[in-house]
Amino acid sequence: QVQLVESGGGLVQAGGSLSLSCAASGRTFSIYAMGWFRQAPGKERESVATINYNGGLTWYADSVKGRFTISRDNAKNTVYLQMNNLKFEDTAVYSCAAAKAIDGSSWYLPSKYNYWGQGTQVTVSS
Repeated sequence: QVQLVESGGGLVQAGGSLSLSCAASGRTFSIYAMGWFRQAPGKERESVATINYNGGLTWYADSVKGRFTISRDNAKNTVYLQMNNLKFEDTAVYSCAAAKAIDGSSWYLPSKYNYWGQGTQVTVSS
């Protein structure tokens, strides 16, 4: 029911910035929690940042706190991830995902999310 398309990935030098966008289809975007996740080759997918349906609550992985910011614009059916001071270790495919219902605890886990975009590559050179 929900289709997600990420954009904004690319190649950047360490210390640089990128802004990712995730555009969602459908009329009910505002009821979904949204998240950004990343996966490097041969590694498990990890949670980066999540945001609740109205933007009032956010969660960040310790590794990105102070550097990344998740936000959403429900009028535009879009969620964003602003990434500053990028590190080589941030290199991964970044995907956005949506969840219609999540229990309060562990709401940052990838397994809680139902709909996924195709991903966009972020490569940070050192």
